[in-house]
Amino acid sequence: MPFHFEDHDPEDYRRKAKIISVAMAGQLIVFGLVFSQLLTAVFEGGFWWNVLGVLLGLVTTSLVFAVLRERPWMREMRYVWQLKHHLSRVSAYLPALRRGMGEGNDTALALLAFYHQGMLQLAELNGRTLDDDAELLNEREVVRNARRERGLPERVDGLDPQDLAAFRKG
Repeated sequence: MPFHFEDHDPEDYRRKAKIISVAMAGQLIVFGLVFSQLLTAVFEGGFWWNVLGVLLGLVTTSLVFAVLRERPWMREMRYVWQLKHHLSRVSAYLPALRRGMGEGNDTALALLAFYHQGMLQLAELNGRTLDDDAELLNEREVVRNARRERGLPERVDGLDPQDLAAFRKG
């Protein structure tokens, strides 16, 4: 299924991410304590009952999170998870994509443009910069110039994961 870039406010994303992280950590602590207390009370204590209680708390927190992730207020989180997933997939193909770009392959060029746009957007959403990675900045300029020379727009709209099939990982 194709992935398309979306615009999200970095401040909103970071605020929601912090709130959700704190809520999930709190939920894990509460569930872990409740399950540990119940198990040690029923089975008369023991280290392993506490460990099992924490594991049950983790499973319960994960289940609650799985149910809640489809809520509208989780939209930004879902988008960032999908973006990270696709960036990870593309990064596994970077050597082959770089070779393809050198050979004039427009698909490789589009995939590299997606990679660099996605990395930039992810950094912006997380309140970071990519200015400290000279190699990445240089490659981004090379991709941008190569697309411009071929009459292609500098930016891409997203990614079709099927495009990766033409390249070998690694």
